[in-house]
Amino acid sequence: MAPQNLGTFCLLLLYLIGAVIAGRDFYKILGVPRSASIKDIKKAYRKLALQLHPDRNPDDPRAQEKFQDLGAAYEVLSDSEKRKQYDTYGEEGLKDGHQSSHGDIFSHFFGDFGFMFGGTPRQQDRNIPRGSDIIVDLEVTLEEVYAGNFVEVVRNKPVARQAPGKRKCNCRQEMRTTQLGPGRFQMTQEVVCDECPNVKLVNEERTLEVEIEPGVRDGMEYPFIGEGEPHVDGEPGDLRFRIKVVKHPIFERRGDDLYTNVTVSLVESLVGFDMDITHLDGHKVHISRDKITRPGAKLWKKGEGLPSFDNNNIKGSLIITFDVDFPKEQLTEEAREGIKQLLKQGSVQKLHCYLFHLRFGHLPLVWPVSLPAAVS
Repeated sequence: MAPQNLGTFCLLLLYLIGAVIAGRDFYKILGVPRSASIKDIKKAYRKLALQLHPDRNPDDPRAQEKFQDLGAAYEVLSDSEKRKQYDTYGEEGLKDGHQSSHGDIFSHFFGDFGFMFGGTPRQQDRNIPRGSDIIVDLEVTLEEVYAGNFVEVVRNKPVARQAPGKRKCNCRQEMRTTQLGPGRFQMTQEVVCDECPNVKLVNEERTLEVEIEPGVRDGMEYPFIGEGEPHVDGEPGDLRFRIKVVKHPIFERRGDDLYTNVTVSLVESLVGFDMDITHLDGHKVHISRDKITRPGAKLWKKGEGLPSFDNNNIKGSLIITFDVDFPKEQLTEEAREGIKQLLKQGSVQKLHCYLFHLRFGHLPLVWPVSLPAAVS
């Protein structure tokens, strides 16, 4: 082999050996940068798990392998200690390996009953008894509605487990015919049951990851299939988290728009102002006025509201209503005169009297009555 070809072969061999030692690129598998936050990692896993699940890809011979790689990537990168080891030494540097069931990870996001994608209603077989559904109110903040989040819910779930002995099951009414004599029969209805393995209900701790999607609306539900009440002779019901958006101290939600009130001083209301409002995710919204601001005046900031649930790229408006903080102490006579001279404006109080609804043509007759300045 020529020296040049030998050198190329050696470099290639070293690259392959290094790749084997380094193991799989978990960041690439999840499609996230190495600086990804835990929320980014959870969001990426949830999205890809729906796409790569073997039940959705029956014709792909590598579907199971891809799904296992995805689960391994999430298991390592969602754990701060394992992620630190992986970032430093690669997959081979993980001390205890990563042996969690990838089906368990999937069920944390979508539920426990088959491949239902955490929100697709399952087809109910009328002949299979089913446990009751559970509805749990889940309080979320307006900050979470704005930016999205993952909420970890830990609950004790009653699960039916096999126990020693047998039990009666699938009981039903059946007709029995008894011959009493020649040509005489008696028909009776009896309860007939099968024998099934005995079961007992035990509480098991379950951790569920509920994704709060940006723009989620109050009252929306997130179902987890098979996480409801168990049924010893059938399948468990579903668990549904119902969103309850808690009241915010500064912003009020109306659809995708946000409303807030800002108080300015009397001086600012007359001469203008520049200020910043801290938004729900911490960024600053700059507002500026160079004209008189009356109490109740409104300012619209388009695109500074909440993201639309149907399209996060579209945002509502931020509507700001201004209040004016008037001085609480009485002005001195000198201050009053100074303000009058500065504004060069006398009394313009007028009382419009509509007590007489006399009309001339189509116009009402109105008598403006000037009030003396001393009248308060």
